[in-house]
Amino acid sequence: MFVHLTNVSIQKHGDEYNPTHGGKWTVENLRRYLEGTRGHEKAGKLFDDIHWLIVHSLKSVQHVMNSDRHCFECYGYDVIIDNNLKPWLIEVNASPSMTATTTSDRVMKYNLINDIINIVMPTGDVPDIRWNKIPPTDVYGNFELLYDEELASHETGEGRDVKSKGSGTNIGKPGRDGKQKTTTWR
Repeated sequence: MFVHLTNVSIQKHGDEYNPTHGGKWTVENLRRYLEGTRGHEKAGKLFDDIHWLIVHSLKSVQHVMNSDRHCFECYGYDVIIDNNLKPWLIEVNASPSMTATTTSDRVMKYNLINDIINIVMPTGDVPDIRWNKIPPTDVYGNFELLYDEELASHETGEGRDVKSKGSGTNIGKPGRDGKQKTTTWR
């Protein structure tokens, strides 16, 4: 009952909890496990659905989010996956815990902070105020660019189909004319 929760304050009460190794998997290990047990296509669809869950949740609050180019935020998403591989958003943490409970947890959170800093300041210096708002792809680290609203509005406005990188699927919604419009995400 407790094994798949990554909330250590709950997980540690399970009989099989190992305080040395913890019970967290990286997203990469979860994907590998699901590809091995449920198949590549179903695992890919699950992660596409999770990505869209994140994009839509951020779009729903974009009007109240700080859009100052001189600051950034890190959000923590709690998602539960049901037996049919449907993701359910539980909550979004504006200040996710950076406390590490195991060595692998410490490595994961170190890499998270390192990747954030590399995106915010890709040269290691204070960024030039004229710097393009989109960092070069070589500084993404373990992050993926899920959605580029500016690119999506240009490409879908012209009626071109845009495929998602890696999954080879088109994701879209009907436009005013009832025809399928696609949205860019990577």
